[in-house]
Amino acid sequence: MTDIQAFIEAEGRAEQVAEVQKRIEAEGIQYLYCQFVSVTGRIMGKGIPAKHFGTIANKGFQLVYGSTANLFIDRHGEYIGYGPEARELVGVAEPETFMPLPWDPKTARVFCTLFRGREEEVDGGMFLTSDCRGNLKRIHSAFEEKFGLHLRAGTEPEMMWLKADENGKPTVEGMTKPNCYHIDQFAELQPLIHKVVEYSQAMGLDMIQGDHEDAPGQLELNFNFDRADLTADRLTTYRQICKQVGREMGAFPCFMPKPFMGVSANGCHHNISLWTGEPDEGGENKFLPEGDNPQIPGAVGMKAIGGIMEHLRALTCLSSPTVNSYRRLWDTGFWAPVFADWGFQNRTTALRISAPGRFEYRSVDSAVNPYLSFAALLKSMEDGLDRDLDPGPPEERNIYEAMEAGKDVKKIPLSLGEALDALREDEVVKSALPGEMFMVFEHYKRDEWERFMATVTDWDVEEYLDILP
Repeated sequence: MTDIQAFIEAEGRAEQVAEVQKRIEAEGIQYLYCQFVSVTGRIMGKGIPAKHFGTIANKGFQLVYGSTANLFIDRHGEYIGYGPEARELVGVAEPETFMPLPWDPKTARVFCTLFRGREEEVDGGMFLTSDCRGNLKRIHSAFEEKFGLHLRAGTEPEMMWLKADENGKPTVEGMTKPNCYHIDQFAELQPLIHKVVEYSQAMGLDMIQGDHEDAPGQLELNFNFDRADLTADRLTTYRQICKQVGREMGAFPCFMPKPFMGVSANGCHHNISLWTGEPDEGGENKFLPEGDNPQIPGAVGMKAIGGIMEHLRALTCLSSPTVNSYRRLWDTGFWAPVFADWGFQNRTTALRISAPGRFEYRSVDSAVNPYLSFAALLKSMEDGLDRDLDPGPPEERNIYEAMEAGKDVKKIPLSLGEALDALREDEVVKSALPGEMFMVFEHYKRDEWERFMATVTDWDVEEYLDILP
C-alpha cells in the first residue's frame, strides 16, 4: 500500500471527513484554503469552494513541486529545487485541522499532507520529502517510538508592528517607542493586541501572556506550549493572524529578524522539554533535575544538551535562516546568543536552563521555519541520547567575563554562508531534512547567500566610492 492510500484509508478518518462536511453545511462555510508550508515557512496552497472538501480529503489537489520552494528562481534563472519538467505533488486534507477563520466566518482553512503523484514511476504515491510539515510529524513519531519520549515546545514569537504609509505599504518606523516592558507603550498597541488575541483564541491558541519588548513597536505575545507538531502549526497560524490584523488596522507585522540596528532583534526562542506522556495524564518531564542540584537536569536532559551542543553550528543554519539573521549576532550588547555554550539562566549562551525542566534554545529568530528547527532539534537530541554525549559543566558566569578569565569558547556561525557550510558537513542535522528536503533548502539558501554577495549595497558605495587616490 502506498503512503497516500494508507493516509486516506486510516482508521476513523472517513468519520472525520464526514463530520467536517456536516460542519461546512451547518455553519455556512463557502470557501476553503487548502494549505501547506514551504521551505521558508510561507503558507502555500489552493483555494476551493467548500462543497468540494470531500474531493480534497479523498483525492487531493495537484500543484507543482516547486511550490514547496515558493516557486522561486535562483540568480541564474533556474527554478529552485524542481525544474519545469517535474511532476505535480498531491495535497490531501487533514480533517482534524479544519478551522473557520474568525475574521471571515464563510471561509475556513485546512492543513494538507503532501505526496508524490500516484502515477509516478519511482515512489509514486509516497510521502513528498520536501514537505517540511510532514517531515516533522514523521521524525517526531519515529523519535517517540524509539525512546518513548516526545518533544514539547513553546516559542517566543517577537515581531515589530510598523507604521504603514498612505498606500498601505510598510515604513521603517515602529508604532511605539523602544521601551522594554513599558505598560504605556503596550497600551498604545492594545486595540491591535485585543484583535490578535481574539482571533488566536478562536483558532485554538491558548494565549497566556505578552509584553512590549525593547525595539520600536516590538511585541511578544505567547501561547501555551504543546507537542512540537502542534506548536509549529500554531506559530504558523499566529503569523497568519497577525497579517490579517495588520490589514484590518493599517499596520504592518514585521517578522524580519533585524530591521533596525541599535535595538534588539526579533527572536523566536524555543523552550523545549522531553516527556513520557501528556502532562495532564501522568506524563513525566525527563528534563527535570534528578539529584540534589536543582540547576542540573536529569540524565536524559544532560544528554539532550550534549546533542544540541554537538550540532549547534549546523542547527544555527535552520534556526537563523536568512542573511539578515546574522545582523542580530553582530549588533553587540543586546543579549544575542553568539557563543556555543550553555548555562543556568545565562543569556549570553546559545542554550540556557530557563527553569527546572525547561531549556531555552536562543539561537533562533523570527524568520525561522519551526518545522525544520524542531525536526533538527529532535535529531540532535537523538544523537545525544544514542551516544551519551556530555555537554560539560554549565557556564554560570557572563560569557565575556569567562573568556577574559581564559575560557576557550567557540562561536556559532556568524554568517549565512558559514552556517550553510556547517550544515553541509553535519550528517545528523541533515537527516532532519530527508530526501529532497535538503536539496531544496540548500539550493534556496545558497542562492540567497550568493545573491547577497553579488549585490552592491549602500554601505559599499558610501565606504568605497571615493576610495582612491
